[in-house]
Amino acid sequence: MEEKKRITSFKDLEVYLNGYKAMLIVMEEIVPRLPEREKYDLTDQLSRACKAIPRLIAEGYAKRHQKSGFQKYIDDAMSESNEMVVSLSEARDIYPSFVNIKRCDELIDLYDKTGRQLYKLGESWNNFKRR
Repeated sequence: MEEKKRITSFKDLEVYLNGYKAMLIVMEEIVPRLPEREKYDLTDQLSRACKAIPRLIAEGYAKRHQKSGFQKYIDDAMSESNEMVVSLSEARDIYPSFVNIKRCDELIDLYDKTGRQLYKLGESWNNFKRR
């Protein structure tokens, strides 16, 4: 049986680590390659959403003693993760000559996984708090 890692900080959460790693890749490899005409639309959306996910997880962790406070941040992070799936799909499909399609697909999969992890985190937190 796999030993569970003790969670002492939001930085111990796999979902935070995945979200942070994905954010770095988006900011280093996707955003800079989009055309200038997307500066105030897709580029801005990708930048804001990818940065919001780890921030929301960190904020939610600080409110973990409040069931509704924690859940709100987790739900918001899940929404941003879903936005990233859509925005990366748009970048891949609209600008295939600007972005690395394989990298976009990898990031789409990672953000999809992140959304599922956030959902499970919210569910397990609710179950844990009821005990």
